[in-house]
Amino acid sequence: MIYINDNYLKLPGSYLFSEIAKRVRIYKERHPGSKVISLGIGDVTQPLPPAVIAALHEATDEMSHVETMRGYAPEQGYEFLRNAIAENDFRAKGLDIHPTEIFVSDGAKSDTGNIGDILSINNKIAVTDPVYPVYVDTNAMAGRLGSLVGNVWNNLEYLPCTSENNFIPELPSKPVNVVYLCYPNNPTGTTLTKVQLKIWVDYALKNNVLLMFDAAYEAFITEKDVPHSIYEIEGAKQVAIEFRSFSKTAGFTGLRCAYTVVPKDLTAQSQSGEQASLNALWMRRQTTKFNGTAYIVQRAAEATYSPEGKKQVRELINYYLNNAKVIKEGVESLGLSAYGGVNSPYVWVRTPKNMSSWDFFDYLLNNMQIITTPGAGFGVSGEGYVRFSALGNKDATKEAVERIMNYKL
Repeated sequence: MIYINDNYLKLPGSYLFSEIAKRVRIYKERHPGSKVISLGIGDVTQPLPPAVIAALHEATDEMSHVETMRGYAPEQGYEFLRNAIAENDFRAKGLDIHPTEIFVSDGAKSDTGNIGDILSINNKIAVTDPVYPVYVDTNAMAGRLGSLVGNVWNNLEYLPCTSENNFIPELPSKPVNVVYLCYPNNPTGTTLTKVQLKIWVDYALKNNVLLMFDAAYEAFITEKDVPHSIYEIEGAKQVAIEFRSFSKTAGFTGLRCAYTVVPKDLTAQSQSGEQASLNALWMRRQTTKFNGTAYIVQRAAEATYSPEGKKQVRELINYYLNNAKVIKEGVESLGLSAYGGVNSPYVWVRTPKNMSSWDFFDYLLNNMQIITTPGAGFGVSGEGYVRFSALGNKDATKEAVERIMNYKL
């Protein structure tokens, strides 16, 4: 007899974006030749920065010579990239993050999903709601969330984020061990100020709670009082793991490169009461289950920190932020409530006429040939909203907004 991990049977029928793809495919089959514009899934559309392309070519050429050919990459990442990350993303901002605390990977999605490998299944988890589905589904796969009752896991603490509380989550009302925070937030595009984030760090320090801080969209931050890293808050190195990505920052969704910061000050307790280093445990996990990010990709990531690379990445970010401005101003001109889009490539829009998220998704697709992402797919508190992505082509984005503005909602 062969047995499976029964936790997988508890998961919803399909991953959110798989369901969206299915509905879009059916629509296109029924309406061949229609021009569908995607403002849905958060994939990038613009070419990689020239500095990145040049680095890819140079690294590829290196692979053609026996003297410079590279095989397996170090599981933690090459020193040249970890040093560049530490210097540019942290030390240049006055933050004491050492290269040995940085782990290069093939994506923040992988790391946020895999980090649970080093944690006990007995940990009580809390997530902001709406939430990036990976945080929830991977903990469910591990057996931490109990059973799915309707749309709610009965052993998961939900922290609602809606317009009623200005998308600022309250501290858990019940004891928890791990809290997932994503800022700038996916899907709402909203942020926490330094003062608001300090409340979470202080809470974690007081209650011995681990914070999983997803900062994948930090490069989009435009407001000064919004922290780019949780380590800007005093004491955070004792309670927080931070996840970063080159995917949206520099268009690496197809190259796959990210990194996770696991401070050496960070410890957790074993069942026997022994304190263990999470940095050491994550290193052990990575050396066992991961063979490292490709050399040419890491050279490409390094290039984003060159003077030319930084300039080109900023131009890319501004391109998408301009799309976000077009989307937000367009839907707001119709009287719809819209959030985000200032420090994020996502605009979170309340549905009109009390329509459900999926009904509004279908309405936009069937009447205007526009793809969005239903808020309900991100959790109970996402019902009544849809997410617009600004990561599309500029002209296509403008056309999509014009379609919405010209159509009688």
